[in-house]
Amino acid sequence: MKDSPEPRGHAWATLLTAHAVLVEAIEAALAEAALPPLAWYDVLWELDKAGAAGLRMHELARRVVLSRPNLSRLADRLEAAKLIERRDSSADGRGYDLVATRAGLALRKKMWTVYSAQIEKVFSRHLSAAEARGLSEALARAIKAARADGS
Repeated sequence: MKDSPEPRGHAWATLLTAHAVLVEAIEAALAEAALPPLAWYDVLWELDKAGAAGLRMHELARRVVLSRPNLSRLADRLEAAKLIERRDSSADGRGYDLVATRAGLALRKKMWTVYSAQIEKVFSRHLSAAEARGLSEALARAIKAARADGS
């Protein structure tokens, strides 16, 4: 009889599969509601949190899970849709800050209605509070270690 997989390796594989399957379910719900993809929400959420000051592109890149080139293309699409705008940076005058527009903030709120319902449907209701805390703590440790290693 073949040995069962090593628990940590199995956890890693399950994490990757869970991420892919859950994001796919959320993306499908957004599409069904005629809303844009999840990446749009992520950018708008970070800009919403930043407020009127906005974020420089490199700051936004650290906060969202997109490569720099993909983020630049997405920012161009969001700007064309009038959901964000670029403003000259007050910090140094050389660059620009990205800021969510009123329309961008309204869209993010509309997306959150669908997104949060899907989080509950496909994820949250399947965890106890203790499991959620344990999972969050374990993942936070892994994130901290990866960032400390420069990964």
